[in-house]
Amino acid sequence: MASAPVDPITDAPFDSALSERYLVYAMSTITARSLPDVRDGLKPVHRRLLWAMRLLRLDPDQGYKKCARVVGDVIGKYHPHGDQSVYDAMVRLAQTFSLRYPLVDGQGNFGNIDGDNAAAYRYTEARLTQVAIDLMDGLDEDATDYKLTYNGEEQEPELFPGLFPNLLANGAQGIAVGMATSIPPHNAAELIDAAIALIDNPQANVLDHVKGPDFPTGGVVVDSPAAIAEAYATGRGGFRVRAKIERVNEKGGGWHLVVSEIPYGVQKGKLIEGIAALINDKKLPILGDVRDESDEAVRIVIEPRSRTVADQDLVHSLYRLSDLEVRVPLNLNVLDHQRTPRVMSLSEALSAWVEHGFVVLRRRSEHRLGKIADRIELLDGYLIAYLNLDRVIEIIRTEDEPKPVMIAEFALNDRQAEAILNMRLRSLRRLEEMQIRGERDKLDKERGELELLLSSDARQRTRMKRDLGKIRDRYGPETALGARRTAVEEAAPAREIPLEAMIEREPITVILSQRGWIRAMKGHVELASAETLKFREGDGPFIAFHAQTTDKLLVAADGGRFYTLAADKLPGGRGFGEPVRLMTDIDGEIVAMLPVSRSEKLLVAASDGRGFIVRAADTVAETRKGKTVVTPRLGAKLRIVRPIGAEDDYVAVVGDNRRMLVFPISEVAEMARGQGVQLQRYREGHLSDVTTFRYAAGLSWAMGGEAGRTRTETDLGPWRAARGAAGRTPPNGFPRDNRF
Repeated sequence: MASAPVDPITDAPFDSALSERYLVYAMSTITARSLPDVRDGLKPVHRRLLWAMRLLRLDPDQGYKKCARVVGDVIGKYHPHGDQSVYDAMVRLAQTFSLRYPLVDGQGNFGNIDGDNAAAYRYTEARLTQVAIDLMDGLDEDATDYKLTYNGEEQEPELFPGLFPNLLANGAQGIAVGMATSIPPHNAAELIDAAIALIDNPQANVLDHVKGPDFPTGGVVVDSPAAIAEAYATGRGGFRVRAKIERVNEKGGGWHLVVSEIPYGVQKGKLIEGIAALINDKKLPILGDVRDESDEAVRIVIEPRSRTVADQDLVHSLYRLSDLEVRVPLNLNVLDHQRTPRVMSLSEALSAWVEHGFVVLRRRSEHRLGKIADRIELLDGYLIAYLNLDRVIEIIRTEDEPKPVMIAEFALNDRQAEAILNMRLRSLRRLEEMQIRGERDKLDKERGELELLLSSDARQRTRMKRDLGKIRDRYGPETALGARRTAVEEAAPAREIPLEAMIEREPITVILSQRGWIRAMKGHVELASAETLKFREGDGPFIAFHAQTTDKLLVAADGGRFYTLAADKLPGGRGFGEPVRLMTDIDGEIVAMLPVSRSEKLLVAASDGRGFIVRAADTVAETRKGKTVVTPRLGAKLRIVRPIGAEDDYVAVVGDNRRMLVFPISEVAEMARGQGVQLQRYREGHLSDVTTFRYAAGLSWAMGGEAGRTRTETDLGPWRAARGAAGRTPPNGFPRDNRF
């Protein structure tokens, strides 16, 4: 006959069964894996690691033992999880760049700040540090409760009772189900000073003592005091942490930057790779080179592209584009004394730790009182034996069962009688009696002091401050381990450096061919020589002008869209260049190209004679698709884009019907986008050209020919009329192509 299944099948709604099981898993993750306890700042895996090392007697003054031995004990007795996860947790406890106050003293390869992994646990060795000893102080004095391990064969402490502020001093990171924790490390001496202040005044301002996080890798916290106070008051927020960067001047006027401290949690190898990528991807043109000259100390050398680069421009660009500035989050989500997860303020977390210290103090005092009572009980029995030594010896020699006889004759209890019977003969000296009386008097005095301590809150506060003071002396700012490493200096957010500051300013000559091939020659060459350059078969010169590598170039298409090119990104003057349509998504025929810096304002006009004034900055496009500026009417095309001179006060417009009109520039509307206003009216034909000029200087045009003569007409009264008029025949000698 088949046996019944262990877990009988039950009918239940799937959603409720799933939610119940998932809730059990979630609570297990929150309370027994991912969140630290506010009292000792440890997760279960860390607590079990240190406990196992303590049982192996891996004290700081003892020798090292293989990490494999520790990991084996932990997963075999206390923590039934993967050996790699346990070893990873142990490695982190030993890394001086991860923990502000390491709890494990490692020997061998435990990884490095570059991001390299530790060696396997069969190669590495470890022992406890003094910090871990301080954290576990009191485990032998009933200062905390113990619980059975997962298999019921061993016992482990529920938390550690020591007076080291581990939660905030070393910080913690963890991801549970539906919640997480992220606590940066702090300076232990500052935390203890704040705790002492809270003992005297529970409403004390802890920020009078705690300046901010204190990272093992140094760096600079650049948040304002108000932002730091807000984060600590709510338990949520973050801190902007920057690398420590110094400028080093070189002989000959050059300079470079040296990074000696990097932000917490940043791997040096990936940091340098990220900076090198800025060079390779040309995202930071003012950056020249980066190299790693680190040994035990961090030293990253960053060189500018040229000595003319402003050092602060380079520094701020690196802050914005690399991990030389990071945000370290603060989420003070911990388990309180009832094992309930909640977000605490800095003051609440410190107060909870101080209260835990008082609980430990009372439990250790009560435990010591019990030990004293036990010892006094034995000492009283010993004194009775000495006072009646001959009779005790006689009873032992003559009685078959001496214990009940001694109990009845001397009013002893069973424990005292057993102790007398177990005494050694050499302890029967007269001197031993005097020592027992002295020890008893000393214990009586200590018992009185402990009873007074337990009965007085004021005495407990004084004792707590004294004990905390001893810990502070060990980790004070004058010690190598306790000295603050992270500076707290308020600084504004890294500013965005304009493109012009990123690029080395050099003169270029931009040449655009008729078929849309563009190139940039170094220097300002004669524009007339552009026509003598080589072009592809069937192609020729179209537009040529002088510019700077820092310029943005406007390209206008006849459909009214404007496109933007970066002058420093143009192909060189060798060869035929590249098609401009590969750089932007130009739709239509190109009608104009010019630098944005040529003029503050532009006059734009369509073939139907309508136009307007637009600010050059408003035509700059941020994407390849360009920006619509002119919206010509049906059948019309954008024809003219002309820079407006600073002193220009009149507009001259001519149509292909050979009619010219002059009117004040004030009559033209200034717009950001649209069709504009009618500049000149036509019965037949379209706009041919339009320009702006200073009326007092007259209107000039080229006469043509090899002489390169120009003609200037100063009497423009006959052509002056209101905007939108038809105009009159231009002066004698005006070009036959109707172009100014």
